[in-house]
Amino acid sequence: MALAEPRKEAKNGVADKVALVALGCPKNTVDAEVMLGDLQSKGFSIVRHASDADVVIVNTCAFIEDAKKESIEAILEAISLKESGAKGVVVTGCMAQRYADELSGELPEVDAVVGFEKYAEIGPRIEEIVTKSGFSMPTVEVGSTDVPFRPEWERYRITQQHAGYLRVAEGCDHKCTFCAIPSWRGRFRSKSFEAIMEEAKKLVASGVTELNLIAEDTNQWGQDFGSEDPRRLADLLHEIAAIEDVVRIRLLYCYPSYFSDELIDAIASIEKVCKYIDIPLQHIADPVLKRMNRPPKDHTVKLLAKIKERVPGVVLRTTFITGFPGETEADHKELVEFCNEWGFQRAGVFCYSEEEGTPAAEMTDLFVPAARSDRQRDQLTSLIQEGQRRFAEQQVGKKLEVLIDRPGEGGFGSVGRTRFDAPDIDCCVYLPQTFPPGTYVDAEITGTFDFDLVGDAAGALEGMGED
Repeated sequence: MALAEPRKEAKNGVADKVALVALGCPKNTVDAEVMLGDLQSKGFSIVRHASDADVVIVNTCAFIEDAKKESIEAILEAISLKESGAKGVVVTGCMAQRYADELSGELPEVDAVVGFEKYAEIGPRIEEIVTKSGFSMPTVEVGSTDVPFRPEWERYRITQQHAGYLRVAEGCDHKCTFCAIPSWRGRFRSKSFEAIMEEAKKLVASGVTELNLIAEDTNQWGQDFGSEDPRRLADLLHEIAAIEDVVRIRLLYCYPSYFSDELIDAIASIEKVCKYIDIPLQHIADPVLKRMNRPPKDHTVKLLAKIKERVPGVVLRTTFITGFPGETEADHKELVEFCNEWGFQRAGVFCYSEEEGTPAAEMTDLFVPAARSDRQRDQLTSLIQEGQRRFAEQQVGKKLEVLIDRPGEGGFGSVGRTRFDAPDIDCCVYLPQTFPPGTYVDAEITGTFDFDLVGDAAGALEGMGED
């Protein structure tokens, strides 16, 4: 079910059909859902497959080089659909914001390049595309990076109907030397408490029972309010938890700073808050952290120790970068030992990606050979995966709450997630029984599939959501 208002009557009784190719992170997903909600409310018909559309929107990602390549491939594929009847291609997302002129110049087959601030005006651009005749250069509308917040509850949902992303802030004030995101997402700014609560309530009213809080730096929420408004993330968690039909609240994208005692206590004490924290660390060796302009090792170790002590059973998700300029074999060994010691249950490892315009890109005399970076990534990934397997095996024999996401296959009736698994990026639980998506079940874990779990559930938990 979409959160957008019912579609208005289309001109001449026929709606122009729009499809969206969604790439990138959950922040991009929210942008995509809001865009589609706007278009549906204006009379456009949203279709699932790009091949069925009159106009294809490609919502791009520009985080690292691989993401850019994937985005370009998706744009080219959308352009190719013009040969079989599609009328236009619109490029949105981070590549549109960052590389608007390059995209319009090098891919003139694109009809429009639209940045964040102009998303509300995509409807008129699409109307122009479907009615124009002949070739014209792409329309480029980008606007500011510090985009004012607008309501984000009138969405056309492309994610699971029972699990939604709730954006609490936008932009980033940190100056990590490898990251270009602040250059196109702008300065950090918290969404107002009132707007977040209204959006949360409307998402829940639409059937969402799991709210995943997101931002570039989620736990910084409220820090920019100043003394006039003392509310911080801990207060927000308490208020969201008071919404009756919310079952799970999850924190994603937490920077190692801003973990107040009040926030840690809220995570520990609020039953609806998953004992799961996504906290990207990137590295642990001080020489690397200093060049990254990240918090030092001592800060991180003390923070992790405090979280583990005060949030029993907490599951930590993190990310690490190998091959950052100047990283030595000794630095990498220290990172390996750190991962061995802390045993992260959920983690991703990426090779350093050079981003133009960042301070790290200027460290040319410190570049690490790609072969070494790849080898270190593979080594660290294998180590972390062994820990994930052990963690999965430790769940056998336990009873865990599982939220059903989708039907199963290959002899399994349903596939779901535990409280320590975020949508799309973490592990699954396979059950022989068939339950509707959105159902919560109490499952006994009977085995593992590598990192995933196999379980058996007697029935749905009473009073907990179902799509």
